[in-house]
Amino acid sequence: MTVAASLERSFSVHGLEEAPSRGQRVEAINFQDAALAFLEAHHPQVEAAEVSLLVEDCETGERQCFRVDVATGETAPCD
Repeated sequence: MTVAASLERSFSVHGLEEAPSRGQRVEAINFQDAALAFLEAHHPQVEAAEVSLLVEDCETGERQCFRVDVATGETAPCD
């Protein structure tokens, strides 16, 4: 087991406009990586230029919102 794998934790990720029950579980090191992993695995052909995602740490309940530029993968906090 690598160090990175041992640092991964579970996140629930869904589109900002979607209900939390539509969230998908993603294993990642941090919130930002979870948002990117979600896009790659669950929405690989998004047509919008930007997507807003809500990421929740399954253990702590902490939530963070990200805007992701689909073309570059660049992330920024939601306004």
